[in-house]
Amino acid sequence: MAGENDQGAAAGKRKTGHADTSSTTETPAAGGPAAEGPGAEGTAADGPAPAPAAGARERLPLAGVRVIDVGTFLAGPYAACILGEFGAEVLKVEHPIAGDPMRRFGTATKRHDATLAWLSEARNKKSVTLNLRQPKGVELFIKLVAKSDVLIENFRPGTMEEWGLGWPVLHEANPGLVMLRVSGYGQTGPYRRRPGFSHIAHAIGGLSYLAGFPGETPVVPGTAPLGDYISSLYGAIGIMLALRHKEKTGRGQIIDIGICEAVFRQMDELAAAYGLFGTIREREGSGSFVAVPHGHFRTKDGKWVAIACTTDKMFERLAEALERPELASHTLFGPQSKRLAARDEVNKIVVEWVGSLDRAEVLQRCLDKEVPIGKLNSIADIFEDEHFKARRNLAEVESEGMKVVVPGVVPTLSATPGRITNLGPPLGDATYEVMRELLDLSAQDIAALRQQKTI
Repeated sequence: MAGENDQGAAAGKRKTGHADTSSTTETPAAGGPAAEGPGAEGTAADGPAPAPAAGARERLPLAGVRVIDVGTFLAGPYAACILGEFGAEVLKVEHPIAGDPMRRFGTATKRHDATLAWLSEARNKKSVTLNLRQPKGVELFIKLVAKSDVLIENFRPGTMEEWGLGWPVLHEANPGLVMLRVSGYGQTGPYRRRPGFSHIAHAIGGLSYLAGFPGETPVVPGTAPLGDYISSLYGAIGIMLALRHKEKTGRGQIIDIGICEAVFRQMDELAAAYGLFGTIREREGSGSFVAVPHGHFRTKDGKWVAIACTTDKMFERLAEALERPELASHTLFGPQSKRLAARDEVNKIVVEWVGSLDRAEVLQRCLDKEVPIGKLNSIADIFEDEHFKARRNLAEVESEGMKVVVPGVVPTLSATPGRITNLGPPLGDATYEVMRELLDLSAQDIAALRQQKTI
């Protein structure tokens, strides 16, 4: 797909290249060492971080890698976002008329072409508009591929081929190309042409079946599109492996990921238990079939905590916090097997104890005894949480007169922490730059392409 914008003249002042340095203020990774000028990220409390020292981008591990992101929404494009946080130059190729539908998905902002979802998850990208339904657009795209290292797409299998952009064509243009292909079900198999979204992948992959309470309607496992994020994380791993292979051989390859299989890969021993014993795990509410107590508990002040006693030693500590050490004796509930057999009775004891105290007191008593416990945080709680602040997990970034708080960069690298250069870009903000400086087109050629709605 491709996209459009009139801001090319301004964008043309910035030169694009494998070692391009963005002119946008950079916000380095969460948790980076405070001594590294670029390592101190802005937070909701601290305000925006200062601009980094010159050359900060070139020190990042993926500096010199150019990525083309031609996908839409999140599954796949989020992998490009991660690569961009660690120095890759990411060119977001969009349709000239409306761009990526992700621009209109989520909470609206004062920018007509950007929701909060777009600003957060299309960060560290430059937007290039290009119409892949036109022969000239396809021609320009192939030239762009020839000068890039990675291509990410997430269309229904066969779509790229229908546009004349199948692997044989792209591989011929760039034998070292690494191509990530994310789709609902993968590039092969009987479901390959079905439309796929994260919600459907949660269902097909087995996650949704487990979400909810016994005997009741399965619930959506959280409102975040986990499948899109998980498949993109696998995509980023696959890209790094393929780039390593390219370093050794000079040859690229395809990375094929189905969102549903990325979800299924998270299902711990589910497959092994069914394969060996025919066991079908059912919904368990907030509990766990392997440990007791292990769930969510309401406190006296109407708040919630999560407690996870996965070993006998942890339960012994909880019994001490309850001031009932006898509960952890061998004759009562000390062994996990006895707790599992008396699940309802054990949970009732914990429910009553937690419900008799305010959350702050429950937390303190458990933490004093080193019991695994945590608050069930709303986003308001997260903004106030001292640990999130200490780890700089909230980054405040200036964008078009807005101060937008987004999740910080993960993971934290000690020597080469990632950074946020910009939030989701305006449509086509780098089109002129790329056409002029990377593809060597004249200003007159670019104007003609705009007139023809090719860019």
